[in-house]
Amino acid sequence: MQERLGTADDTATGGPPLREEQRGPIAVLTLDRPQSRNTLSEAMLSALQTAIDRASADRGVRAVIIAANGPAFCAGHDMKEMTGITGTDVDGGEAYFADLMDRCSTMMQSIVRSPKPFIAAIEGVATAAGCQLVATCDLAVAGDEARFATPGVNIGLFCSTPMVALSRNVPRKQAMEMLLLGEMASAQQAVQYGLVNRVVPRGAAVAEATSMAETIAAKSSATIAIGKQTFYRQLEAPLAAAYRDATSVMVRNMMLHDAAEGVGAFVDKRGRSGRTADKRLPHEPRPLRRRLHCGHPQHREDHRHGGRLG
Repeated sequence: MQERLGTADDTATGGPPLREEQRGPIAVLTLDRPQSRNTLSEAMLSALQTAIDRASADRGVRAVIIAANGPAFCAGHDMKEMTGITGTDVDGGEAYFADLMDRCSTMMQSIVRSPKPFIAAIEGVATAAGCQLVATCDLAVAGDEARFATPGVNIGLFCSTPMVALSRNVPRKQAMEMLLLGEMASAQQAVQYGLVNRVVPRGAAVAEATSMAETIAAKSSATIAIGKQTFYRQLEAPLAAAYRDATSVMVRNMMLHDAAEGVGAFVDKRGRSGRTADKRLPHEPRPLRRRLHCGHPQHREDHRHGGRLG
């Protein structure tokens, strides 16, 4: 296991706000400001953005887990930091708020656009932008005592940016209930809403997320990247356009080495040879139908006889 500390300083805690670890093909990003309930301070946002970009570009990383140290997963933006800075601004903090929200939105979109799957492992509370972070990740696992809320309405600040991610993961009525009432939702409610995938005993969220990440890591990284990118793109398209896009992508996917090897193994009723991430996108991809007739004597014989036996 390799551990790499984030580079952004955090004077409030005397150390970097984010801990990065490499566990084989899995990157684990741990929010590490427990004294501040792991809020998304400026330092935390910078550290997360850097770590997300690094993991997305690293060919050795196949999945990313976002976890947290302490009793809270993430309590949203750092209100103390925000009010301390804006108190002296001539414009009352408008430019500062705009920049901060833009940075947070960019970080969230980086997760969606990354070719790597992101899994949130939640213990404790995830509120406001912390709930947004959970909703933004591709998958989420919660300890059974985890709780979720978009409580901005309670202090006169509607959770408008968290709403974007929440409304894309939770049915309309449940999303509006969370946004308008500002009440805590239990882990059991969160899994019913579709905000999280699984609920596990307290303290087991990271272990379960790791198990899911290991399952993903054993599959073709090229296939995973194609699938994730197409999934989010087609969500924004009309039905006919979504099918056109998905059809085009599936044809390109079938031309990749990983698909040829995997489908060939399925047809031959043999196991795959293992992960093939480094064999994606060959310079001259061969059609799938031709590759299925190579490597097995019976297939070659069947091909010569028009696919017939005898």
